[in-house]
Amino acid sequence: MTLKQQLTDDMKAAMKGGDKHSLGVIRLMNAAIKQREIDERIELDDAQVLAVLDKMVKQRRDSVTQYEAANREDLAAVEREEITVIERYLPAKLGEAEIIAAIDAAKAETGASSQADIGKLMGVLKPRLAGQADMGLVSKLVKQRLG
Repeated sequence: MTLKQQLTDDMKAAMKGGDKHSLGVIRLMNAAIKQREIDERIELDDAQVLAVLDKMVKQRRDSVTQYEAANREDLAAVEREEITVIERYLPAKLGEAEIIAAIDAAKAETGASSQADIGKLMGVLKPRLAGQADMGLVSKLVKQRLG
């Protein structure tokens, strides 16, 4: 079952179960996926859907930070609840050791050896680690490993 199909099934279950909060967030996810498909005129595969969901989580984390800075804990709580629902569909996050192992494997594959090869290495790692790791952390670790 594809991720999009799972979202559709979960949306139907949320409608039947009366889970309005999850239903609203799942509809937002479906809308974001559909918007990207229409914009790019393609059918998204699971990796691309994960990228969309990862972006949604990142946007909500930014919102939480801004709401907390403005002392709007009520709005921050809503964003945190949405993050919880979205993260149900993301794979488990990798630990730092697993990310380093993936970086080392990609380094061996690509022959990357200097700071000039960061782009090449990130190009290989990004699709592999989509949804499984914070790409900011991956970038930082790549720079350390090549430095």
